[in-house]
Amino acid sequence: MADGNFNRSPLSTNSYQSGVRAGKAAMRTIALQALETTLNNHCSTFSAEQRATIINTFKEEINK
Repeated sequence: MADGNFNRSPLSTNSYQSGVRAGKAAMRTIALQALETTLNNHCSTFSAEQRATIINTFKEEINK
């Protein structure tokens, strides 16, 4: 006789959490691309080093 958990075994145990993590990763990528576009379009006076510093700081902040 089945113990009631027979149909649950093929399901992944963490499908919801992996979806949430994937969504967060996608949003981080979109945010980073938006920042780079904004820096290129509106902050043309910044040097490449300044832009890299801003981008790296932003990456650190969104990955906390």
